[in-house]
Amino acid sequence: MVDKALDGAITGLIAAGEIKGKSGELTLLHTLGKIPASRVIVAGLGKQAQFNVDLIRRVSAEACRFARGKAAKRVATIVHGGGVGGIEPDKAAQAITEGAILGLYRFRKHITKEPENGDVQELLIVERDEAKRALLEKGRDVGRVTAESVAFARDMINEPANFMTPSVMADMARKLAEECGLELTVLERGQMKELGMGGLLGVSQGSHQAPKFIILSYRGDVGSQKTVGLVGKGITFDSGGISLKPAEDMGDMKGDMAGGATVMAAIRAVGKLKPKINVTAVVPATENLPGGSALKPGDVITAMNGKTIEIISTDAEGRLILADALSYAVKNGLSPLVDVATLTGAVRVALGDVTVGLFGNNEEFSKKVMAAAGEAGERMWQMPMFEEYKEQYKSDVADVKNTGGRYGGAITAAQFVGEFVGDVPWVHLDIAGTSLLSKEKGHVVKGATGVTVRTIINLVMNLAAEQ
Repeated sequence: MVDKALDGAITGLIAAGEIKGKSGELTLLHTLGKIPASRVIVAGLGKQAQFNVDLIRRVSAEACRFARGKAAKRVATIVHGGGVGGIEPDKAAQAITEGAILGLYRFRKHITKEPENGDVQELLIVERDEAKRALLEKGRDVGRVTAESVAFARDMINEPANFMTPSVMADMARKLAEECGLELTVLERGQMKELGMGGLLGVSQGSHQAPKFIILSYRGDVGSQKTVGLVGKGITFDSGGISLKPAEDMGDMKGDMAGGATVMAAIRAVGKLKPKINVTAVVPATENLPGGSALKPGDVITAMNGKTIEIISTDAEGRLILADALSYAVKNGLSPLVDVATLTGAVRVALGDVTVGLFGNNEEFSKKVMAAAGEAGERMWQMPMFEEYKEQYKSDVADVKNTGGRYGGAITAAQFVGEFVGDVPWVHLDIAGTSLLSKEKGHVVKGATGVTVRTIINLVMNLAAEQ
């Protein structure tokens, strides 16, 4: 016991009221050579009844960041769980690993000045019981792959738009394919025209950057024709087009490809974890800029499935490229489908920056996604999808129009996207409110969050286990 080795210093501080054990409380003790470690961080875990895996993840992140602030290079911790909260050792080790990697994440690629404190170079999980070590190693390995995949998504989203063009996204997909044993196809503008992808081609008209349609596939069950489809919005910069956005905070629109980064990160993890299941990720990638050839309000375009769309606002562009991507997914037999998109400001009005909006056409599949989110500790809320909302985006000159107005905007946007999935089980995740944070919260740091990457990884692993 550390407390005993320190002559009851921790017990004394608890008795004096300096350590209260509140969740998030961190106390640094200098050991003065009494144990090999020069310093000990006592982390408060809060009430035992509220102890869970997500708390382990959060405390691990906060403690590691605290240690980095004290210039620590090596950190060791015991496994939280077991008798406290009944958490399995592998799940505890996974949470510790995820928390440490995600909590220590920072994006410094374009900063030339060295950080005040270097990085923590090693995290050691201490366990005397050899019988548990195999479980701990399993949890550690899953946690590392999962967290590194989230960091991959964060890196993509944090990149300035001049460093994360559609072509760069396609290049990153090529590297992923080589690294993770994935199949890759990238469709160019000519192939998009042949397939009738009027949504993606229309949005890309105002940009000098060529659009890319990225398809990454993992084949983990060669005996099955079933393939799960992951679709991610890949707008690498969104000015709003002719319906120009206000200048304030427009720079954040470099992150409008967060959905695409999410599904690429998720299939990266799937390729490394190798479950027995087939998965394909589809990312339509383009910029949305104004220009002489840009799409205009009042224009009519035709999506890949033949449905015509009246353009009311060129700033409602994400749903147009998703229309083609989902049409492609359905045509190629992908099922069930999950699409991820920073789709609407309306979802942020409804749910703030805490909760992801979930929309679906199949209650059983929606529950599976919600369960996967619960395991990941990512908050989601299922929104209504009543038929009456569809009236709001009916068009007088085309099959549909691309906005349904101000009221219920997140719902009508989801309903619009749902027009292109038919009867295929489908869930739409609107991450516009949660993809970026202005301050750190546990393992979720300032900037790009990588939200829903861990949920989708869990979902795929759960679906594989069902087979």
